[in-house]
Amino acid sequence: MPLSKPSKRQKLHTRTITVEGFLREDGLYDVEAHLVDTKTHGVVLDDRGYLPPGEPLHEMWMRMTVNEELVIVRCEASTEAGPYGICPEAAPNFARLEGLDIRRGFLKAAAERVGGVIGCTHLRELLQQMATTALQTMFARRARREFRADRPPTLLNTCYAWASTSPVIKRRWPQYYTGPDAKREKDSASETEPALGE
Repeated sequence: MPLSKPSKRQKLHTRTITVEGFLREDGLYDVEAHLVDTKTHGVVLDDRGYLPPGEPLHEMWMRMTVNEELVIVRCEASTEAGPYGICPEAAPNFARLEGLDIRRGFLKAAAERVGGVIGCTHLRELLQQMATTALQTMFARRARREFRADRPPTLLNTCYAWASTSPVIKRRWPQYYTGPDAKREKDSASETEPALGE
């Protein structure tokens, strides 16, 4: 269902973020992000002078290389445009993310390495989307591996659809389903299982 019809308005700002995932020849994965901010009106910047409408106020790139275990093996960033002349100097610090696991607590751990005056707000904002894209890029391979392993799927209880009480989990991983009819489902399943020795 689409959003409701907006009030009459004037567009002032556009932020475009593109994040793509790639499988490399060497078996690693690249997640690459590109952020661009533009204005519909001209602005005057101390370090860049007059910036006409549509010219990037911010333009940044980041590439994160991860392995099958979602460990970052390399990270590089580049600031092509920023409001201040010193903005590009923060980008090399994102190499400090090497060695971090993309898992619960990733953003907090990343902030410890590239937070505050060490990093760049806009480059840090890309990290959540990049982490999610890494998971999506590797989803099919990881899902097959997790299905073979006797453990809950990584995404269990991370969103509404993946709640242990949802019909998605009931259908795909009934052993981890905890909804209101979970006991009845398990009892029914055990009644149809053959007894040992049959």
